[in-house]
Amino acid sequence: MLPTKPDALYCAAHVRDLDARLIAAGTPGIELMQRAAHATWRALRRHWSEARELTVLAGRGNNAGDGYLVAALARRAGWQVVVRAVGDPAQLSGDALQAHAEAVKAGVSIVRWSAEQVLSGIVLDALLGTGLSGEVREPYRSAINTINASGLPVVAVDIPSGVCADTGKTLGVAVLAQLTVTFIGLKLGLFTGDAVDRVGELVFDDLQADPLIVAQTPVSAKRLDTFNLPRLAARPASANKGLFGRVLVIGGDHGFGGAALLSAESALRSGAGMVTLATRREHVSAALTRVPEVMSAGISSANQLRALIEPAAVLVVGPGLGQASWGRSLLSAAANAQRPQVWDADALNVLAVGVVTLPPDSVITPHPGEAARLLGVSTQAIQADRPAAAQALAQKYKTVVILKGAGSLIASVDGRLALCDHGHPAMATAGLGDVLAGLVGALMAQKLLAFEAACLAVWLHASAGERAGKSGRGLAASEVIPAIRQLLEEQSPCLN
Repeated sequence: MLPTKPDALYCAAHVRDLDARLIAAGTPGIELMQRAAHATWRALRRHWSEARELTVLAGRGNNAGDGYLVAALARRAGWQVVVRAVGDPAQLSGDALQAHAEAVKAGVSIVRWSAEQVLSGIVLDALLGTGLSGEVREPYRSAINTINASGLPVVAVDIPSGVCADTGKTLGVAVLAQLTVTFIGLKLGLFTGDAVDRVGELVFDDLQADPLIVAQTPVSAKRLDTFNLPRLAARPASANKGLFGRVLVIGGDHGFGGAALLSAESALRSGAGMVTLATRREHVSAALTRVPEVMSAGISSANQLRALIEPAAVLVVGPGLGQASWGRSLLSAAANAQRPQVWDADALNVLAVGVVTLPPDSVITPHPGEAARLLGVSTQAIQADRPAAAQALAQKYKTVVILKGAGSLIASVDGRLALCDHGHPAMATAGLGDVLAGLVGALMAQKLLAFEAACLAVWLHASAGERAGKSGRGLAASEVIPAIRQLLEEQSPCLN
């Protein structure tokens, strides 16, 4: 069983600085490179145990040095090995030059790369490391396209070439790997943006780095995992519903009643003491039929809503709310209430045009399109740097932000950033955002602070989607709710 990956995520500059400090503390750079090569070789053999042929595409930096050393290990193990040098070996220096000499000594065939060459066996991507920031240029662009067109198994050294280590963005073109072996510190960009489709299985090796030196390195974000999640307190034997908060879900204009109902059901099943649904009168009978435990109220005006706001601990605003006058009037009434709130869907569209402002202690849950409207930029700009976008939203709206998508991010006003690397492609279906909003509201009602509630909710939601998504396509949002309840009990048991 592979060890659990750490939760600290770093930017590329901090990992390079860490590497330099390890060398300064007495570990030679070539020794770190040898450890990286052995880690890559072990992961490669474990992943493709029957393979006996390796093609290495090497650049001209330390990433290439790792590749040359892996080639030497494979050759000594009796594999058929060739290094196709995309970067001129004559330009190698330092540790990478020593690694090249090691490959030559081992009898590795090293030839200059050309686009006409046919790749074979396992392909090792040792072209470009974490230092890449601009667009991939020739000849590396053509080499990456050749790798991707080959249809062969690909293992990337440290990061797939062409992926930005800080943002996960594809810098023009990027290697599509089935396995990535990364070292010393986990890079934030491996877990979000385009990278989630490029990395494949991720294996981490700390290269025996001194923990004291690692601890001095600034962390860019925290990766959510079972060992660092916020927890709800166990309930006393004398518990009653009044101890766990009332969630008021506001939404469900004509034609969108299901969105608000999903949020209400999610809040109920996630442990809120009481849940009230404020929706169109036409949806009340359906709500009572589906979830009779939810107090459903038909609302036609903001005045009627105010009476429901008064006893509420948390408001969930926006699922199916619409942008017509009915939804706008209810949103205005909610915005004026001094209650912690979760704003989703149509509430975010109204927020983007500056009609209302957020109350304190709120959470917003935009997908990339909504985030783009909130920041007044394109969706492409959001996806190009998701961590920066999440942090910009938190600062602009003075609230906790859940930027949804592959590698969902949670940002707070005080600069904290968390990332969830769970989820399943079957979750690409309507209604799951409504489920998440209700879940966040329920956790806040049970006394978790906004950032902690958002972190736990995102992890529960994504992990539940993984469980429910195992059956494949056709996942309905309501199917995730029972899995959330089960995971919540596993993570925060109701009883001691």
